[in-house]
Amino acid sequence: MNCRRLAGSFSSSARVRSGAAMAPRERDPSHTTYFQRTHWAWMAAIIVGLTYYGWVVFSPETMPHDYLGPLGTFTKYLVENHKLYLDVGYAATWAVHVLEAIYAVKLCWDKGITDLSTQFWWGVQTFLFGFASIMHLLLYEPPKDKRE
Repeated sequence: MNCRRLAGSFSSSARVRSGAAMAPRERDPSHTTYFQRTHWAWMAAIIVGLTYYGWVVFSPETMPHDYLGPLGTFTKYLVENHKLYLDVGYAATWAVHVLEAIYAVKLCWDKGITDLSTQFWWGVQTFLFGFASIMHLLLYEPPKDKRE
Protein backbone atom coordinates (compact mmCIF):
# COMPACT_ATOMS: atom_id res chain seq x y z
CA MET A 1 0.00 0.00 0.00
CA ASN A 2 1.49 3.32 -1.06
CA CYS A 3 0.79 6.12 1.40
CA ARG A 4 1.83 9.69 0.78
CA ARG A 5 2.05 12.35 3.39
CA LEU A 6 -0.22 15.27 2.70
CA ALA A 7 0.38 18.78 3.92
CA GLY A 8 -1.03 19.16 7.40
CA SER A 9 -1.25 15.43 8.03
CA PHE A 10 0.36 13.63 10.93
CA SER A 11 3.93 12.51 10.45
CA SER A 12 4.89 8.84 10.47
CA SER A 13 5.85 9.22 14.12
CA ALA A 14 2.25 9.89 15.15
CA ARG A 15 0.66 7.07 17.08
CA VAL A 16 -2.86 5.90 16.45
CA ARG A 17 -4.69 4.43 19.41
CA SER A 18 -8.26 3.16 19.19
CA GLY A 19 -8.80 4.99 15.95
CA ALA A 20 -7.94 8.41 17.39
CA ALA A 21 -4.69 10.02 16.23
CA MET A 22 -2.39 11.58 18.80
CA ALA A 23 0.06 14.40 18.16
CA PRO A 24 3.64 13.16 17.66
CA ARG A 25 4.99 14.64 20.90
CA GLU A 26 2.02 13.75 23.07
CA ARG A 27 2.90 10.77 25.27
CA ASP A 28 0.37 8.32 26.56
CA PRO A 29 0.32 8.87 30.37
CA SER A 30 -0.70 5.26 31.03
CA HIS A 31 2.88 4.09 30.45
CA THR A 32 3.89 5.70 33.75
CA THR A 33 1.48 3.40 35.60
CA TYR A 34 2.00 0.18 33.61
CA PHE A 35 1.40 -2.88 35.79
CA GLN A 36 0.59 -6.43 34.86
CA ARG A 37 -0.38 -8.99 37.45
CA THR A 38 1.31 -12.38 37.38
CA HIS A 39 -0.88 -15.17 35.99
CA TRP A 40 -2.87 -16.96 38.70
CA ALA A 41 -1.35 -20.35 37.81
CA TRP A 42 2.17 -19.02 38.43
CA MET A 43 1.02 -17.45 41.69
CA ALA A 44 -0.53 -20.71 42.88
CA ALA A 45 2.50 -22.81 41.92
CA ILE A 46 4.96 -20.44 43.58
CA ILE A 47 2.88 -20.10 46.75
CA VAL A 48 2.52 -23.89 47.06
CA GLY A 49 6.20 -24.47 46.29
CA LEU A 50 7.55 -21.87 48.70
CA THR A 51 5.12 -22.93 51.42
CA TYR A 52 6.18 -26.56 51.01
CA TYR A 53 9.85 -25.55 51.02
CA GLY A 54 9.35 -23.46 54.18
CA TRP A 55 7.55 -26.34 55.87
CA VAL A 56 10.46 -28.65 55.02
CA VAL A 57 12.99 -26.17 56.38
CA PHE A 58 11.22 -25.00 59.54
CA SER A 59 9.15 -27.98 60.66
CA PRO A 60 10.12 -31.17 58.80
CA GLU A 61 9.01 -33.41 61.67
CA THR A 62 5.36 -32.39 61.18
CA MET A 63 5.36 -33.24 57.47
CA PRO A 64 3.36 -36.35 56.52
CA HIS A 65 6.09 -37.88 54.33
CA ASP A 66 4.29 -41.22 54.04
CA TYR A 67 1.21 -39.63 52.44
CA LEU A 68 3.10 -37.65 49.80
CA GLY A 69 4.29 -40.57 47.68
CA PRO A 70 7.60 -40.14 45.87
CA LEU A 71 7.75 -36.44 46.78
CA GLY A 72 7.49 -37.32 50.47
CA THR A 73 10.18 -40.00 50.18
CA PHE A 74 12.50 -37.59 48.38
CA THR A 75 11.78 -34.80 50.87
CA LYS A 76 12.47 -37.13 53.82
CA TYR A 77 15.77 -38.16 52.24
CA LEU A 78 16.78 -34.50 51.78
CA VAL A 79 15.82 -33.58 55.34
CA GLU A 80 17.74 -36.52 56.82
CA ASN A 81 20.85 -36.24 54.64
CA HIS A 82 21.11 -32.69 53.33
CA LYS A 83 19.39 -30.38 55.83
CA LEU A 84 22.11 -27.73 55.60
CA TYR A 85 21.65 -27.46 51.82
CA LEU A 86 17.90 -27.11 52.26
CA ASP A 87 18.39 -24.31 54.79
CA VAL A 88 20.94 -22.45 52.68
CA GLY A 89 18.81 -22.91 49.57
CA TYR A 90 15.75 -21.50 51.31
CA ALA A 91 17.66 -18.43 52.49
CA ALA A 92 19.16 -17.98 49.03
CA THR A 93 15.71 -18.21 47.45
CA TRP A 94 14.43 -15.29 49.50
CA ALA A 95 17.66 -13.33 49.02
CA VAL A 96 17.24 -13.67 45.26
CA HIS A 97 13.62 -12.53 45.56
CA VAL A 98 14.74 -9.42 47.47
CA LEU A 99 17.32 -8.62 44.79
CA GLU A 100 14.75 -9.19 42.04
CA ALA A 101 12.34 -6.82 43.78
CA ILE A 102 15.00 -4.10 44.01
CA TYR A 103 15.86 -4.64 40.35
CA ALA A 104 12.17 -4.46 39.43
CA VAL A 105 11.89 -1.00 41.00
CA LYS A 106 15.04 0.13 39.15
CA LEU A 107 13.63 -1.31 35.93
CA CYS A 108 10.46 0.72 36.50
CA TRP A 109 12.52 3.92 36.49
CA ASP A 110 14.46 2.81 33.42
CA LYS A 111 11.25 2.08 31.50
CA GLY A 112 9.53 5.32 32.49
CA ILE A 113 7.15 3.88 35.08
CA THR A 114 7.40 6.80 37.49
CA ASP A 115 4.24 6.37 39.55
CA LEU A 116 5.44 5.45 43.08
CA SER A 117 2.40 3.32 43.85
CA THR A 118 2.96 1.30 40.68
CA GLN A 119 6.65 0.87 41.48
CA PHE A 120 5.71 -0.32 44.97
CA TRP A 121 3.37 -2.98 43.56
CA TRP A 122 6.00 -4.14 41.06
CA GLY A 123 8.43 -4.54 43.97
CA VAL A 124 5.94 -6.42 46.16
CA GLN A 125 4.77 -8.70 43.35
CA THR A 126 8.35 -9.46 42.29
CA PHE A 127 9.38 -10.14 45.89
CA LEU A 128 6.57 -12.67 46.24
CA PHE A 129 6.61 -14.29 42.79
CA GLY A 130 10.11 -13.63 41.45
CA PHE A 131 10.76 -14.33 37.78
CA ALA A 132 7.07 -14.88 37.03
CA SER A 133 6.55 -11.19 37.80
CA ILE A 134 9.74 -9.60 36.56
CA MET A 135 9.38 -11.23 33.15
CA HIS A 136 6.36 -8.98 32.48
CA LEU A 137 8.47 -5.95 33.27
CA LEU A 138 11.46 -7.13 31.22
CA LEU A 139 9.25 -7.74 28.19
CA TYR A 140 7.44 -4.40 28.50
CA GLU A 141 8.39 -1.92 25.80
CA PRO A 142 7.38 1.63 26.76
CA PRO A 143 6.14 3.88 23.98
CA LYS A 144 8.95 5.71 22.23
CA ASP A 145 9.12 9.47 22.62
CA LYS A 146 9.72 10.47 19.01
CA ARG A 147 10.90 13.99 18.37
CA GLU A 148 10.78 15.68 15.00
